[in-house]
Amino acid sequence: MNAGKLLFHIISGALGIFIAAKIVPGVEFYGTYFSLLIIGVVLGIINFYIKPLLKAISFPIMILTLGLSSLVINLAIIWLIEIIFPRELEITGLIPLFWTTLIVWILNSFFGLQGKK
Repeated sequence: MNAGKLLFHIISGALGIFIAAKIVPGVEFYGTYFSLLIIGVVLGIINFYIKPLLKAISFPIMILTLGLSSLVINLAIIWLIEIIFPRELEITGLIPLFWTTLIVWILNSFFGLQGKK
């Protein structure tokens, strides 16, 4: 297990939710910084352990859709986080969900690249 990579997933997840709540209309965060950290931990664990499994299972579909099914997996993960934390996080609509997913994905990519140096 690569603890550093898991830590990057946790940081990028929490930071992505925080940034999305600040700049994306339709995304509201009502929790404390501690609950944001918990959301980041859950999102980081899902991205670190479950997302690679989902990508492996959906690999044939990913080839057929030229990678667009990966976007659907990412959207589903953020939607799951909203379902798990209904009092802390509220995302109203598909467009705010898309922008939140994009922000978290960009941060995951950025921190992932930083972790390889």
